[in-house]
Amino acid sequence: MKKYNPTSPARRQMEYIDASALTKKEPEKNLTSGFRRGSGRNSYGRITTRHKGGGVKRRFRVIDFRYDKIDIPARVIAMEYDPNRSGFLALLQYRDGERRYVVAPQSVAVGNDVIASDAASIEIGNRTPLSRIPVGTVVYNIELEHGRGAVLARSAGVGAIVMAQEGSHTTIALPSGEVRMVSSTGWASIGAVSNPEHGLMTIGKAGRHRKMGVRPGVRGTAMNPRDHAHGGGEGRTQLGRSAPRTPWGKIARGVKTRRKNARSSGLILKRRS
Repeated sequence: MKKYNPTSPARRQMEYIDASALTKKEPEKNLTSGFRRGSGRNSYGRITTRHKGGGVKRRFRVIDFRYDKIDIPARVIAMEYDPNRSGFLALLQYRDGERRYVVAPQSVAVGNDVIASDAASIEIGNRTPLSRIPVGTVVYNIELEHGRGAVLARSAGVGAIVMAQEGSHTTIALPSGEVRMVSSTGWASIGAVSNPEHGLMTIGKAGRHRKMGVRPGVRGTAMNPRDHAHGGGEGRTQLGRSAPRTPWGKIARGVKTRRKNARSSGLILKRRS
């Protein structure tokens, strides 16, 4: 982590990620595109997520989550920052000359060779079917079904653990604490996602948060009763509710949001903590 000198009250608190591992500042032009952020609005233009909007313009990096270049060796030629995700990116150059972005694992540096193959060795950065991965191995970028692309364990610093191999399914323990079975034909990458210090970052000041696209939020206890379920009262009063509520009176924390009739519920062996 990088600490700043206390040149101001905000700087005194700031801690940021040490970017010494990154080797390239400007992204690959043909692997980026412009995009318009929704600012918390749905297709009708109505705000459905509060406190979003503004922020510095970003370029969208096209990430390869399918890894469909099978049995073609690739070399890491750059490590880059991506403003749209918490982990770092690795720019791969394949032997046929094509370049692609992938989510970089920890301990991978420029010059390392990686491959996606049915016969790939169990080394960090390589990608292979779950059925070939030994029990106890840490993996990321996990497919639920072969060909759908990576959907699990993609955030900074996280990795899932292969717990067991049972017939056509592999049991994995996810970073959330959930233990579930996924198809053994799905592919996964060996290792854990880069930038494990992401959660230790201290923003330090409100202006920096605004640049990240976060708008101010007002405490419910500071509002009137008509505006929030926590509002009203003389002075600093307690909530007066059995549990924290949203502005619309719904319970805000500890509520299960998973659909009760989800087809994959039978594959979950232990709910997340």
